[in-house]
Amino acid sequence: MNKAELIDAIAAESGLTKADAKKALDGFVSATSTALKAGDKLSLVGFGSFSVSKREARTGRNPSNGQEIKIAAKNVVKFKAGADLTGSVN
Repeated sequence: MNKAELIDAIAAESGLTKADAKKALDGFVSATSTALKAGDKLSLVGFGSFSVSKREARTGRNPSNGQEIKIAAKNVVKFKAGADLTGSVN
């Protein structure tokens, strides 16, 4: 499912217009990004939680020639599915 299909599904489920569904989805993405940038954790009970984890710098290998390379430290976004979401998929 891509973004346009998700917007259509949100509009159909909620009774919103497609324009309002797009605004709601864009607002959710923006608010989530802002919260994660600030170092906060976002939890939606039953659905799951988003958090930011720090990945330390490390040494890796270039698979084509075996040469060692340095991989910089970075922040990564993690998602842990909630019980309701996991149950509905299984």
